[in-house]
Amino acid sequence: MEKPDVIVPRVLGSLAFQVAFYAVTTLYMLAFLPLLPFISRHTLWRTGVMWWVATNSWLLRVLVGTKAEFRGLENIPPGPLLIAAKHQSAWETFALLPLFSDPAFILKQELMRIPVFGWFAAKARMIPVDRKGGSGALKAMTRRAKADMAEGRQILIFPEGTRRAAGAPPDYKFGVAHLYSSLGVPCLPVALNSGLYWPRRALLRRPGTILVEVLPPIPPGLGRAAFMARLEQDIETASDRLLEEGLKALGKNAPEHLRERAAGASGSTQSSPLSTPVENS
Repeated sequence: MEKPDVIVPRVLGSLAFQVAFYAVTTLYMLAFLPLLPFISRHTLWRTGVMWWVATNSWLLRVLVGTKAEFRGLENIPPGPLLIAAKHQSAWETFALLPLFSDPAFILKQELMRIPVFGWFAAKARMIPVDRKGGSGALKAMTRRAKADMAEGRQILIFPEGTRRAAGAPPDYKFGVAHLYSSLGVPCLPVALNSGLYWPRRALLRRPGTILVEVLPPIPPGLGRAAFMARLEQDIETASDRLLEEGLKALGKNAPEHLRERAAGASGSTQSSPLSTPVENS
């Protein structure tokens, strides 16, 4: 249990960031809303979106003390690309955007129906998917992704479909394999440990350094089963390693259940219990 003189300032900082995050988001949307019919998607991206990302990253660093370290940026190839990123928190929904020149998110259709936010997402040409729509939804998503990729865009998908807590067993969905086999471009795996510092469904943020690792791209042409096995192996192995590194850095400030698992891993000569390897097929 953390001492009150440690946890109280962190609660206040987390609350201040939460308020500032929504205030800044609202202000940016109100500022750009009258311009939405007149500016291009590229202008909206270069100004409104990138300024919004930079502002929120600065607020997180100043109010909470949470920074980010990006590794493996040399692995990002030019041109059209499928990006498959680990998803542990809301942080990566904005913090990964500056890594790519013109990304399009795959996002759930419900988000497009949110007033104002949905209008901005439509202007930025994000790609909605009806998660209950079956094969028809997959085909519609793929058509949109192909059209955007023809313009040189990068398609960014969270292959587990929703946020997973740090250290939780993986739950990869079929949609990423369908996109990979249909688009015929490299897939760039992205591992991270953001859930340690920005836990899902929680107000509390932790100070420290979020680690992101861009892994070597998976070339096109693999069968779906082989691709899924390699993607999960690559992302989960790297994310487990980043998780252990983050737990070590957090020390007593780390989540208690993960501290216990990390302690068990450090005392074992076998593979880490945080790791869930998947065999290639």
